[in-house]
Amino acid sequence: MFSALRLPIVRQEWSPEDLIGAWTLVEKDWRLVGNKTGATRLGFSLLLKFFELEGRFPRGLEDLPEVAVDYVAGQVKVDATEFAKYPWHGRSAKYHRAQVREEFGFREFTRADESG
Repeated sequence: MFSALRLPIVRQEWSPEDLIGAWTLVEKDWRLVGNKTGATRLGFSLLLKFFELEGRFPRGLEDLPEVAVDYVAGQVKVDATEFAKYPWHGRSAKYHRAQVREEFGFREFTRADESG
């Protein structure tokens, strides 16, 4: 029996080149960002890039490197402090995770998958 699932934490130190290479929103990303605004725009963008890097969603704000939050905030033109307002467990976040999964060809794990 597992006592706790320990996932690796995304690195917190980034060189400028690596930050740009990993966290820059590209054309296909902007299509998904669409007309989202404020904390929602920033939160979605960070979920998208984090999932692209890690193959999972962040558990919370602490999983995201501050430098990445600042960098993405600059791209989407939303103050980085707005990220604290992102509704991690609300309907919007659930929809955002579904959008990101679909973009990368993933689906949510179901009970039926356990026996398959």
